[in-house]
Amino acid sequence: QAFREVATSGEFALPPYLPEGVGTVEGFLFPKTYEFPAVVDEQAVIGRLLDQFEQEADTLDWTRAEDLGLSPYEVVVVASLIEREARVPADRTKVSAVIHNRLREGMPLQIDATIQYALPEDNRLLTEEDYGFKSPYNTYLHQGLPPTPIASPGLASLRAALEPADADYLYFVVVDEESGRHAFAE
Repeated sequence: QAFREVATSGEFALPPYLPEGVGTVEGFLFPKTYEFPAVVDEQAVIGRLLDQFEQEADTLDWTRAEDLGLSPYEVVVVASLIEREARVPADRTKVSAVIHNRLREGMPLQIDATIQYALPEDNRLLTEEDYGFKSPYNTYLHQGLPPTPIASPGLASLRAALEPADADYLYFVVVDEESGRHAFAE
């Protein structure tokens, strides 16, 4: 609970990725294995994860963000969607293409993971009723990106957000439940 309070205090910034005044560090706590002393405070843990995000992110070409019409923060939001949707590595850049193409076309993103993030229960299969769940994160109800990242993306998802596949895809659906592989369509 103490960690959550510090993580949502709004006191952290990591320009240009995490601008000042954003109320949460979600999306910027880089997923990796870390070693910490037996006694460590929440500030130190968050600081270490943010430092790792910066180290990893600095290896990417962020000039692509402007080419895509997004801020670095918005790229991280896109990467978080990719992280939650693409279980098969080869699908990442294609999921990214769908997101970027839908944004460009002014289409709702309709990403199930955003509803799963908004629901008060743990992740579960969605019901028809869930698609009407009132939340700014529900990309079936609200145009554009959700207000914050919905997961902490790894380097592969950050790269895919900056380098979407060169494809006109607007749709994807899971075709293999076991592997999570998607099929894509225009």
